[in-house]
Amino acid sequence: MVEPAYSTGVLLLIAVAAIALLLFMIMKLKIHAFVSLIFVSLVTAIAAGIPVYDPEGGTTIATAMTTGFAGVLGSVALLVGFGVMLGRLLEATGGAQVLADTLVSRFGEKRAPFALGVAALFFGFPIFFDAGLVIFLPILFTVARRFGGSLLLYGIPTAAAFAAMHAIMVPHPGPVAATEILGGDLGITLLAGIPVAVIGWFLGGYLIGTWQGRRVFVKIPDAILGEMNELRGPNGEKLTAPSFGHVLLVLLLPLILISGNTILNTLITAGVIADDAEWARYVMLLGTTPIALLISVLFALFTLSPGRFTLETGQRLMDGALGPVCGVILITGAGGMFGAVLRASGIGEALTDSLSGLGLPLIVQAFVVAAALRVAQGSATVALTATAGLIAADVAAAGLSTLDIAALVFAIAGGATVLSHVNDSGFWLVSKFFGMDLKTTLKTWTVMETILGTVIFLLAWVLWLVV
Repeated sequence: MVEPAYSTGVLLLIAVAAIALLLFMIMKLKIHAFVSLIFVSLVTAIAAGIPVYDPEGGTTIATAMTTGFAGVLGSVALLVGFGVMLGRLLEATGGAQVLADTLVSRFGEKRAPFALGVAALFFGFPIFFDAGLVIFLPILFTVARRFGGSLLLYGIPTAAAFAAMHAIMVPHPGPVAATEILGGDLGITLLAGIPVAVIGWFLGGYLIGTWQGRRVFVKIPDAILGEMNELRGPNGEKLTAPSFGHVLLVLLLPLILISGNTILNTLITAGVIADDAEWARYVMLLGTTPIALLISVLFALFTLSPGRFTLETGQRLMDGALGPVCGVILITGAGGMFGAVLRASGIGEALTDSLSGLGLPLIVQAFVVAAALRVAQGSATVALTATAGLIAADVAAAGLSTLDIAALVFAIAGGATVLSHVNDSGFWLVSKFFGMDLKTTLKTWTVMETILGTVIFLLAWVLWLVV
C-alpha cells in the first residue's frame, strides 16, 4: 500500500464517486461489468494518487490493478473451472437429480431450502465460499427446476451458509488469523463458533433468504451448466443414474481431502507432527482446494463414465461447461482488481484510523472497524485480519479471556460480512452464477449479507455480555 495522497474525507469521496460511477456505467449505460470494473479501477487509482511509477519498486497503478486481478483469478479460475466440470458430470449422469430426490424425500418439498442450507453448513466447514458454491450449483438448479419458483428460494439460504462458515469458523483463514493476532485459542473459537454460525445462518440467512425467494423471482440460468437434458446411450436408451452413495462419495471426496489438509496443518502448528515431515506436506498438497477438486473431477469422470458414456463424451461435457463461465471468472477477477485498488489507495486504513478513536466499547469498535474495511475494500478475509491487527493492543491491555476473544473474533466476522457490494469478488460470483443483474443482486444478496453480519454481531455481543 502507498502512503495516502489525500485526507480521509477526500479519499472517502473518491471511493463513493467510484462506486457511483460503476453503478451508473453498468445499470444506466449498460456497459459490460468487466469493462466497467477495469475502467473505474483505473480512474480510481489515478484519482486516489497512486503513482504511475515508483523508482523504489513500490505499488504503482499498473501493479495494483494487475496484482488484484491476478490474485483473485489465480484461485477463482481453478475453483470455478473444476467446480463446473464436476457439476456438469453430476448433472448429465443424473447424479444431481439423485441427490436432490434423496434430500427432498427425507426433508420434504417445503423444507428443501432448509435441507440444502444444512448440507452447505456441513460442506462449508473446510471448503471456502466460492468452491462450495460452485460444487453445489447442480444440486441447487436441479431442486429449483423440479419445484419451480425463484432460484433465490434455494440459492440464498445455501450461499448464506457458505458465507457464514467462511467468516466465522476455524479453519477458514480470516477467523484463524484474527484469533492468532488477538492471542485467542483456536479450539475455543472453533467450539464457540459452531452455535454462532448455525444460529446466525438460520436467522440471517435461511429466514431472510426464503423471504426474499418468495418475493423476488429469478429464473434458473441455463448458461452455467446447460439445459437439463438426459444423457442417453448410442441407441437412444436412457442410461442408469448413479446411486446416492456414489454421488455422495463424489461430493465428499474434496471435503475429505481438504479436511485432511486442515487437520495436518493444525497438528503441525500444535507441534504434534514435525514441521519438516515430508509425508505430511505431500498429503496436505493433495488437500489444497484446487488439487482436491482436480482429483475429484478425475474420480467422477472415471467412476461415472463406465456404462454411461465414453471418455470422449465426458471430454465434450466438461469442455461445454467451461465456455459459459469464462465471463464469470473475468468479472470476478475484475472485482478483485477494484478491491485491490481501493486497498492500495489507503481508503480503508484512513477510515478505520478515524473510527478507532471514537471511544466505542471494544466489541462495538471491532464490528464498526471491520464493517468500514469491508465496505472500503471488499475482502472479508482482509477486513478480519486487518481489524484484528488494529485492535490487538487494546485487547492485550484489557486482559480478556479466550472466550471474550472468541466473541471479538465473531464481532469482527459480522462486520466483515455486511454490505457485500461491487468491490467484493464474491458479490460477482453470486450475481453471475444466479443469473441476476446488478440491481437485483444489491437488493437481495447485499441485503441478506448485511442482515447476516448484523445477526452474527448481536450474537457475539450476547456472548460478550454473558461471559
